Amino acid sequence: MQIFYTPDILNDLTLPEEESGHCVRVLRLSEGSSILLTDGKGYFFEANITHAHQKHCKVEIIRQWKQDRPWDFYIHIAIAPTKNMDRMEWFAEKATEIGIDEISCLNCQFSERKEIKTERLRKILVSAMKQSQKATLPLLNNGITDFKNFVQQPFNGRKFIAHCEKGEKPLIKEIYQKHENALILIGPEGDFSPKEITLALENGFEAISLGNSRLRTETAALVACHTIHVLNQ
Repeated sequence: MQIFYTPDILNDLTLPEEESGHCVRVLRLSEGSSILLTDGKGYFFEANITHAHQKHCKVEIIRQWKQDRPWDFYIHIAIAPTKNMDRMEWFAEKATEIGIDEISCLNCQFSERKEIKTERLRKILVSAMKQSQKATLPLLNNGITDFKNFVQQPFNGRKFIAHCEKGEKPLIKEIYQKHENALILIGPEGDFSPKEITLALENGFEAISLGNSRLRTETAALVACHTIHVLNQ
């Protein structure tokens, strides 16, 4: 069944305009049709359409239930946005399908993109959440956070930095423990600067390797996300 995103459904039984249009104009659903809703906060709702309007479709809730959390750890990927936003959007979509809790965008010394508009990325997350039949929308932090400020923020779990500097670095599978919360820093195409790596290590981050291949930014971020899930199986 098609899932519709209604973040304020408990306070307003009207679907958002975009979802109303898809429901009524595109799918041609009418009064009495049964639909499935999610608030993106962990709940699903079975509802019937009471007023089929393409801008403000109204519903009545028949029942609601909480979706059991699919994983028992927290995964936060902090990534330097790619110059080509299509690649960043690809990462956001696939990471949501796999399972991610939080995404932050970093402004690094060698970042190719210093500004970002998160509105379209958030729409990608919503679409991927619905497509993968999840009821929880990943947190996408607004704007870009300066690297220095970000690494000084607290995090309840293990903190990792994946960089390409020479030297012995363990694979993440060698040091990550099952069920641990994980925050992973992924740098730009030009990698983190030596100063940034040192700063991260001084603030409790552990250097890791994601394998022998040199990966693009968005690929590295997705590999990190997927690896955490595999290690928890």
